[in-house]
Amino acid sequence: MSTASSTTSDDAPAPPAYIAALDVGTTCVRCFVLDDKCLVKGQAVDAVELLNPQPGFFEIEPESLWRKIVNVITLAIRDAKLKPTEITCLTISTQRCTFLTWNHKTGEYYHNFITWKDLRADALVDQWNSSWTKRSMNGVSYALYLVTRNHRFLAGSVLKLMNGQVTPRLLFEMAHNKCLKQALRENKARVELLDSWILHKLRSGNGKDTSIEHITDITSSTATGLYDPFTLSWSPLISWLFGFDTKILPRVVDNGYKGFGHVHPAAFGSDWADTCIPIAASLSDQAASMWGSQCFSKNDVKVTMGTGAFLNLITGSECRAAISGMYPLVAWQIKNKSKNQGAVYCIEGASHDFGTVVTWAQSCELFKKPDETSLIAESVPDTNDVFFMPAFSGLGPPVNDYRSASGFIGLTPSTTKAHMVRALLESIVFRLVQLIDATEKETSQKLKMIRVNGGVSRNDFVCQFLADLSRLKVERAENTESSIMGATFMAGINHGIWQDVEDLKCFRKVERVFEPRPKVHEKVVERMDKWCRAIDRFSDWY
Repeated sequence: MSTASSTTSDDAPAPPAYIAALDVGTTCVRCFVLDDKCLVKGQAVDAVELLNPQPGFFEIEPESLWRKIVNVITLAIRDAKLKPTEITCLTISTQRCTFLTWNHKTGEYYHNFITWKDLRADALVDQWNSSWTKRSMNGVSYALYLVTRNHRFLAGSVLKLMNGQVTPRLLFEMAHNKCLKQALRENKARVELLDSWILHKLRSGNGKDTSIEHITDITSSTATGLYDPFTLSWSPLISWLFGFDTKILPRVVDNGYKGFGHVHPAAFGSDWADTCIPIAASLSDQAASMWGSQCFSKNDVKVTMGTGAFLNLITGSECRAAISGMYPLVAWQIKNKSKNQGAVYCIEGASHDFGTVVTWAQSCELFKKPDETSLIAESVPDTNDVFFMPAFSGLGPPVNDYRSASGFIGLTPSTTKAHMVRALLESIVFRLVQLIDATEKETSQKLKMIRVNGGVSRNDFVCQFLADLSRLKVERAENTESSIMGATFMAGINHGIWQDVEDLKCFRKVERVFEPRPKVHEKVVERMDKWCRAIDRFSDWY
């Protein structure tokens, strides 16, 4: 293994390498400082203030977020008892599909960051998905697929708008935001994904240099709905259909891009005056999570259990269409590493209400702390025929009912809080197993093991119930900070601290493997079957 702390040619030990890993998520901003043995030397966390100016609108004020980013990086380095000049490189992991538009030269924002949870474009999504144009496009695409057997046309046959994509929310702002419309006419506006905006602020010294290249990494662009993973480019079809110029979008670069540049000292003040810290990697939170879970090979699968649950299965160097509501994405791309421009693909399925269900239940005082829920659920043998539908954002694949309602069903006078808590936890596992079943059907592969990460993965009941129901081993690492670790791993390889992924395997320590229990499988399958029947009771409510 080649590390920055290895012995140099004159036998003098090189100074240790320190990587500052920034992770900007939906609920918090974090920075960890790790050394070349992947030991955490310092860390800092700050909460993201999510604004809700009207029902269905979820925003983040950009300058407030920037101050938090500067603060956590500064405090993490201080916590590590290091000087900024001792940081070897910086790496970035960000939530996907959160965007803003602005004039980068004047710093004028046309709106706040619009997050991936935002539903302002819901009516537009419904209108488009029921339109003659969409149905015609799907039909023509399927006919072309039957003739060519090209998976790109199969993907086009099920193409639709979804609220979680950038496309409908950007179209909504272009139609309703007067300042943005004027700026677009004057060619003054551009779109920033969260990663491209952070890169601009870091590299320009918080706006001091407006000539900085406008770039985004491929794992942040791939889930926007504007990007075609089959051609590895912004989709000209989407641009033509909706009538906007892709020139307002950042240029897409691979994860091994050598031009990410350096952190401009002016972004952090006088203490950074003598620094020249390279930005070694930028990638989305789910790509970082795949790397952090060390899912490097075909058919490796991980499930991130955070605010939402995201299942990603590596499909290799070929982009596969998915027709169950899951979607093909670029997992990562390092151009200088292999053929096919270095692109590695995955299919992804999401259940957007996972950790949010636990947070909601806590706000309703069903329990005091989330870490109590495992013991509460285990305190009763079953839910007493109570079921919960976790559909605050509708039900995603393979159900694909975004008008579904949330709620309990089967409550009786004998129902206790413990029954309700267990029903909540079982419900989010039911949704996960639906994703697993859909993944196996899409890929014709039988999965053997799932690697889990994220805050909810610390819940033993959830992990064991998942193993029992799916009949798969569920592996949980000691360090569940998978996005931080993944961003660190990629930066270390890009910067030459480690040579390849083989050098990383020693850093993943398994804390526990949850084995499926055959004796309880039939019983929990019966419960899931009954829960599936309850889906119809909550469907098409809104």
